[in-house]
Amino acid sequence: MNRSELAPVIDHTVLGPETTPADVRQVLEEAREHGMNACIPPYALELATEYAPEVTLVTVIGFPHGQNDHDVKRREGVLAWKAGADELDVVINVGRLQAGEDDAIRAELAELVAAVPIPVKVILETALLTDAEIERACDAAVAADAAMVKTSTGFADGGATIADVERMREYLPVKASGGIGSYDEAIAMLEAGATRIGASSGVEILDGAPE
Repeated sequence: MNRSELAPVIDHTVLGPETTPADVRQVLEEAREHGMNACIPPYALELATEYAPEVTLVTVIGFPHGQNDHDVKRREGVLAWKAGADELDVVINVGRLQAGEDDAIRAELAELVAAVPIPVKVILETALLTDAEIERACDAAVAADAAMVKTSTGFADGGATIADVERMREYLPVKASGGIGSYDEAIAMLEAGATRIGASSGVEILDGAPE
């Protein structure tokens, strides 16, 4: 896959707790220059729509732990959409999933999906889940009519793996994120079945791609 083919499937990301407006502008400049999407904190959406209106904007909901009340997540999603987000990445409540409260997970996701007219990607945090829990989380995402499932926030101890992408692709398109820092790693995830890459190393990934 060459650089121009790869760039549009990368969500070039800056989501750390110390992310400044200057950091966001840098990511937007890099995304604009290389043809990537940008994944930024919700507070920076209005800045981003003014600074780089041509860049596809992704933001996060319930980030990074997913433990917000479902009404808060829904409201956060609506506000993000109105502020200019083109896509939302929402973190599930891992604790409720592990407690067997699958109905609550489905209902929460469905409320958010129904509240916004833009794609919703569901972050599972796979490093914290068993294979069976990953499958149940994917079932909930499908039932909620989510657009994609996503491996990780990047803040847990572990990120995307080939095995998890292969399992998740049986349910919905997959965004592989967490620990992907090179062209070879990105291609491995795409070959495993991912259709989107989330990475703070978007420029480095493209630097390794053939022209």
